Amino acid sequence: MSMNSYHFTPAGRPRARHYGIPFEGVPGPHNAITDVPGVAVGYTTLIEGEGPLAVGQGPVRTGVTAILPRPRDQLAAPVFAGLFSANGNGEMSGAHIIEEIGAFNFPITITNTHSCGVTRDATLGWMNARAPSVMEDAWGLPVAAETYDGFLNDINGFHVKPEHVFAAIDGAVEGPIEEGSVGGGTGMIVFNFKGGSGTASRRVEWAGETFTVGAFVQANFGQRRNLMIRGRRVGAELAEPAMIERTPRMEKGSIIAVIATDAPFLPHQLKRLARRVPLGVAWTGGLGYHSSGDIFLAFSTANAEAATGARGRRLAAEFVPEADIDRFFDALVHSVEEAILNAMVANDDMTGRDGNFVPALPKDWLKRSYG
Repeated sequence: MSMNSYHFTPAGRPRARHYGIPFEGVPGPHNAITDVPGVAVGYTTLIEGEGPLAVGQGPVRTGVTAILPRPRDQLAAPVFAGLFSANGNGEMSGAHIIEEIGAFNFPITITNTHSCGVTRDATLGWMNARAPSVMEDAWGLPVAAETYDGFLNDINGFHVKPEHVFAAIDGAVEGPIEEGSVGGGTGMIVFNFKGGSGTASRRVEWAGETFTVGAFVQANFGQRRNLMIRGRRVGAELAEPAMIERTPRMEKGSIIAVIATDAPFLPHQLKRLARRVPLGVAWTGGLGYHSSGDIFLAFSTANAEAATGARGRRLAAEFVPEADIDRFFDALVHSVEEAILNAMVANDDMTGRDGNFVPALPKDWLKRSYG
């Protein structure tokens, strides 16, 4: 266990625990979704240009995140999964087959709203290039999700290209991962502070074994007046620093969350996990406003043989009894809450298109309040 991973990202950015924010539960070794064995995360971050918007040229403040649910040589093998849309003003491809059969395969990608199709298709291209035998006589329906970054980014310039998706998947790592303005989270905003990519995990003891629940969020939601940190309403005292809106910012917030676990759950139970994500969002002050696409996916790396569904024989799957699931709900809600706050804390001010400015959550205020 690396306590340093609890306090800093690999690049040295402080995480929420560095400031003494008192979270509940016991994290995994890196307090990240990658604490679930076999899960990896990769980013391509695109930051270029400044000044007035010139569509197709920039400024660029975007990227793509790749989450690998299994090791690269096993990505064709499905994982059991469940999905919940708390507010459907957003997109997550692959949702219909997850609803139908309770499973998906291939890498997950998260990007900006107008690049979701590119990352979906590029994921198929990556699988065809890296594992052509998988794609010879089969179709693929990969998961690709999005949130809107058009306040800071030239979103209609379509700067995310297939090679950026390839790089994110190829660069995905286990262990500690970056947070903040990286990957698909590069241009995102949370409670009118800089937001983006965040992660956390919790250990769960059950039936003599230790399991992990990990959360990854692309956070881009919320009004500052609603911001809460561990039950404390702090939005009112954080009116400054304010955003600078050189162009009008209509409310276009969203949050995508991906939950991973190595605990054995069936698809309907994973849907139950996904349904609890809004509780972690609410603990930070997110209220699911009209334009917020709040879409959540949970998957389990257990039961690989059953999830693959080989023909011609009876399959068996293990699962946690429903009566014992509450401790996993605790772990999920705690992980989501901390992941959102990590996305805010591991961040800096950002100026984007047309001089639009989003401040980071002030570090001196965090020191005074919790240090």
